[in-house]
Amino acid sequence: MTVPFSVLDLAPVASGSTSAQALRNTLDLARHTERLGYHRYWLAEHHTMPGIASAATSVLIGQVAAVTERMRIGSGGIMLPNHAPMVVAEQFGTLEALYPGRIDLGLGRAPGTDQRTALALRRSPEALSVDDFPEQVHELRGYFEPHSDVTPAAGNRPPVWLLGSSGYSARLAGLLGLPFAFAHHFSAENTLPALEVYRESFRPSADLDRPYAMIAVSVTAADEDDRARELAQPQALSFLRLRQGRPGPLPTPEEAANHPYTPLERDIIESRIAAQVVGGPEAVRQQMDLLVKRTAADEVMVTTMVFDHADRLRSYEILAGLYGLGRTS
Repeated sequence: MTVPFSVLDLAPVASGSTSAQALRNTLDLARHTERLGYHRYWLAEHHTMPGIASAATSVLIGQVAAVTERMRIGSGGIMLPNHAPMVVAEQFGTLEALYPGRIDLGLGRAPGTDQRTALALRRSPEALSVDDFPEQVHELRGYFEPHSDVTPAAGNRPPVWLLGSSGYSARLAGLLGLPFAFAHHFSAENTLPALEVYRESFRPSADLDRPYAMIAVSVTAADEDDRARELAQPQALSFLRLRQGRPGPLPTPEEAANHPYTPLERDIIESRIAAQVVGGPEAVRQQMDLLVKRTAADEVMVTTMVFDHADRLRSYEILAGLYGLGRTS
């Protein structure tokens, strides 16, 4: 299997740590994964989340681009309904002008937050709808055209991706002839249907002559299967708390192990981990190979949310070693 592997970073804030440390860890992980041979590095957009420091996405992209040399750096993604398209164009036109040929603009349709925060971002109740997303995408892309009067966006257009966790953005990406990234890491049950919609609806464009689908996958790799499962528990507990309306920092492995789970909570945790790639090297290779074969993905974007930064670095090292990402022919 020769698909490229990339990185999705949410800048997780671990229990007892700070956002500042999480952001420093992001810069360290970016340098580390570039050395390992990962293809691109995307930053998420989440707001008012105690366990996630990736909120000012375009700012963080600039910082990551400054400490790397070869990887493509981008957004996974900019939640376009939260922003004026012209502002996004100015930000990413600036990034593309500073780091030409290295910037990706991934766009999402979901607000990625609650109604109160969405209102604070958009400043108007009338702006809370996502129904005009296709029009927003069209407007945004227009600002990058060479004849645009929006500086520095004009003539500095990064590749545009659409992101999604259902069929809506999959179909739109296909109709526009854009690359598509699917959030398998939190919507695994929709992966195959969405990719089928994307490929069936695809129309060749000036950007792409054939479909290009990337899947974002949650991966926890360790030297032993039991250790990997232990490391995966805090992220699963964090997801459970988010679903219960109690978001918080990423728990410790001890906190996750000692949590008094109800039977329903235990089922949610097990279902969450079952949708991930978790294990020692051999198990990770088997699970990843099967997933790529089933989805026919053109690229895999890996997100790893574990408590200790050293364990996170090690997880990406193991995956890179399995697929020879740092080797040159």
